[in-house]
Amino acid sequence: MEKKRKFRLSIHKMLRVKDLHAEIGGKEILKGINLEINPGEVHAIMGPNGSGKSTLSMVLAGNPAYTVTGGEADFCGKDLLAMEPEVRSHEGLFLGFQYPVEIPGVSMMNFMRAAVNAKREYFGEQPMSAAAFLKLMREKRAIVELDNKLASRSVNEGFSGGEKKRNEIFQMAVLEPKLSILDETDSGLDIDALRIVAEGVNKLKTDNNATIVITHYQRLLDYIKPDFVHILYKGRIVMTGGPELALELEERGYDWIKESADAENK
Repeated sequence: MEKKRKFRLSIHKMLRVKDLHAEIGGKEILKGINLEINPGEVHAIMGPNGSGKSTLSMVLAGNPAYTVTGGEADFCGKDLLAMEPEVRSHEGLFLGFQYPVEIPGVSMMNFMRAAVNAKREYFGEQPMSAAAFLKLMREKRAIVELDNKLASRSVNEGFSGGEKKRNEIFQMAVLEPKLSILDETDSGLDIDALRIVAEGVNKLKTDNNATIVITHYQRLLDYIKPDFVHILYKGRIVMTGGPELALELEERGYDWIKESADAENK
């Protein structure tokens, strides 16, 4: 793939993905993704297992296990695919994992302070003082009702599924990304944890940031209201609509989407 890419993109677009192809282990997963996201928008990406939803999130975040074989991705006017993963993070892209990892021996406080100060260093700013950082932590913990004891423990170590997901949204609150990609945040959550996580996402929404919510189910979208719903199937976005599309999927399942997409490809 050419290292230099030419972009003719609107400065108003936060993310623009054009004909994106990607593979892992020699197997092509993404087969021409086209997607545009503006500031202030919430986009839901739905689709059956194996359609490429998580692969798309990993490719946008820069996971080195995936190889981009074609296409373009522009993030706030910059070539996203040319950036290292940590630069994507500093520039304002956040990925909330479906299965957040545990990091034994690393306290949440030290982990988040290192992340905040790394971003400040990237922009040529001085490290945040201890007092200012503690104040920031208190403010952001309240958004997702994260217990102070959890924030003082090692990253995700011994956390329940709901606590891990709350912790992801807490990290999102602290880092204040421009674009948040939430990969099946509702996976394994009971209704109370789902409500708290979703309320955290909603509180963080502004006219200057955007969110991609990847999910199998309509229930998350009862709490996080999308502006657009995209259906991903066999590595392509085959249908886009408003929130009503998710409701239709809930009623009809994915078989009609598969039949329609397969018929078009014949």
